[in-house]
Amino acid sequence: MDLERKRIVLGLTGGVACYKAAELTRGLVKAGATVQVVMTNAATHFITPVTMQALSGRTVYTDQWDARIANNMPHIDLTRDADAIVIAPCSADFMFKLAHGACDDLLSTLCVARPMTVPLLVAPAMNVEMWQNPATQRNATQLRFDGIHILGPDAGEQACGETGMGRMLEPEQLLEEIIASFRNKVLTSKRVLITAGPTFEPIDPVRGITNLSSGKMGYAIARAAREAGAEVTLVSGPTALSTPFGVHRINVQTAQQMYDVVMSRAPSQDIFIAVAAVADWRVANASVQKLKKNEAGDVPQLQFEQNPDILAAVAALKDKPYCVGFAAESENLLEYGEAKRKRKGIPLLVGNIGHQTFGKDENELVLFDDAGNKRLARADKHDLARQLVSEIAGRL
Repeated sequence: MDLERKRIVLGLTGGVACYKAAELTRGLVKAGATVQVVMTNAATHFITPVTMQALSGRTVYTDQWDARIANNMPHIDLTRDADAIVIAPCSADFMFKLAHGACDDLLSTLCVARPMTVPLLVAPAMNVEMWQNPATQRNATQLRFDGIHILGPDAGEQACGETGMGRMLEPEQLLEEIIASFRNKVLTSKRVLITAGPTFEPIDPVRGITNLSSGKMGYAIARAAREAGAEVTLVSGPTALSTPFGVHRINVQTAQQMYDVVMSRAPSQDIFIAVAAVADWRVANASVQKLKKNEAGDVPQLQFEQNPDILAAVAALKDKPYCVGFAAESENLLEYGEAKRKRKGIPLLVGNIGHQTFGKDENELVLFDDAGNKRLARADKHDLARQLVSEIAGRL
């Protein structure tokens, strides 16, 4: 589990986004974290402590004079064994308190009294005009200067009926951000370009040639690279997957479209990871109209031409990024993987037995480089993605 044995103090301040904190709590607990909820008085007007206690499985604290703690110092004791403090939602008023060191309730006091080794993350939630107000922006700047991490906000429709910046991030986005906060930033300031998923080569307007790639491995690597501090661009063929939070996604369909997007961006990147299962051939005589069956039973005669080799093209650039290729084989992985790495002229190739892992949540990888090959044991694709990102960072 991503947050196993992590202890999170989750603070709620006054705002209708408190309802999202309930789902966030469920997500944190499911990810293995111990969640200690602390609420301001204003927060209790939007969601009850009973609800948060039921979801977290722990007593909720609201009062800085709470006598249930033996020394009557919850503002000290609640943070001393914490791995992080997360304020979600964080109101404009509470941002002001943090920026100015105000201590007038339990939550603000424990934030100021926390050990500086305990990271503080805040998820703003407020009306668009409140977020854009110069005073709020000054407070946000001060929080960043003080080392407090601001998560969001997002733009969209708000409870007041207005639209704009100020919405709290969704629970699943916040969960990704919290998980990422614990990862080593081994790719900070690096720009990473990743391809993922299958390509689709049209036969006619409704039919095409594709493969069984789900995109899960590529999307997991995009998330892991972003967790590691990189600026990530994901060029994706057709998939049903959600874009990892903070990743810029560009959708394509055909191999030629993927090639065009990659080649326009590759020279400005530090790392290129070609995970996509790209079709080797496309239909040269694709029909502009739907092909029809006839009474004679005639079968369409398809003619094929080769698609561009995206990885080889990037590896041949004068100012090329560090290139990582993927090889999904059905047999002889060790032989074919090393041969492909040399043929492509790349420093690192990642191989697997494709038909055994397409669409599944687990994988087993073999890394090929000048030193030989190294096996990454079968594991969840997210775990393997993080291992791979660490391997790439080490080679850089």
